[in-house]
Amino acid sequence: MEEATVDNKEPVEASGDGAPQQARQPDPLDQLRIERDGLKAERDEIKELLLRRQAEFDNFRKRTEKERSEYVQYAGTEIVREVLPVLDDFERALKVTAASSEYAKGVEMIYTRLYDTLKKQGLEPIESVGKIFDPHLHQAIERVESQDKSDGTILEEFQRGYNFKGKLLRPSMVKVAVKS
Repeated sequence: MEEATVDNKEPVEASGDGAPQQARQPDPLDQLRIERDGLKAERDEIKELLLRRQAEFDNFRKRTEKERSEYVQYAGTEIVREVLPVLDDFERALKVTAASSEYAKGVEMIYTRLYDTLKKQGLEPIESVGKIFDPHLHQAIERVESQDKSDGTILEEFQRGYNFKGKLLRPSMVKVAVKS
């Protein structure tokens, strides 16, 4: 095909039959549509990315809030665990006969105040004697054959167990009846 110019206009192509034809230029409207479609696709991509990032951030915020709440709720667990042996010592001291009734009364008052304070913070004793053995709450130290108690009944508590705000802090150490 031959190319020729007509009156300083755009180049024209000569067709096979010799008649000149103008070279086909893309329509500016088509170019704008293509550009618009590209921008729409980019916008949709950015929108989806933004929605994902917002969801991730929201999940992160909820997770950290939950962790912070749990931390605050159970922050006292370790200190209470450290104080339990002192509480045990007071319980043992109360079982011993004191030479002075004033001394015994003083020990009982200190024990009561300590116990009440820990109870207000969320300490809950686990009742064991007469209950059925639960491995989630009790630790069997001794198993004794018994004819009058049913199998798995707790006969004696060696060390009291505690829950702290609904979670097991220390299991009860117990003696359990076993049917022979």
